[in-house]
Amino acid sequence: MAWVETIVCSGKKGSDARLRRMLKARQEFKRRQEGCIGAWLGLAAESNSMMLVQSAYVSEGAWRIISTEIQNTLDAEDGGIEGLLLGPPLVGVFEIPDEELQNLKFSKIN
Repeated sequence: MAWVETIVCSGKKGSDARLRRMLKARQEFKRRQEGCIGAWLGLAAESNSMMLVQSAYVSEGAWRIISTEIQNTLDAEDGGIEGLLLGPPLVGVFEIPDEELQNLKFSKIN
């Protein structure tokens, strides 16, 4: 089973650009780690301050290892993202059968 982490969050007024940069750095970090299938960041169509952060992992173990690495490296360097959030984020972790995740075919966007 693959694990998919989904986070919906908003940045405080005046700090949403910094939050976006920090989240992008975390997604890039995840993509470079063994066990990460993919990681991406989306912005709400009506507001650049609301963000969708999603990551897919090969297993719960990979999710735990990568999350710990982010805390120990990036959060330790920059203080983490909590102080930039407007409020508590909506967070969910979902199990998706490997074959269903592999069946997803994303078209190329030009």
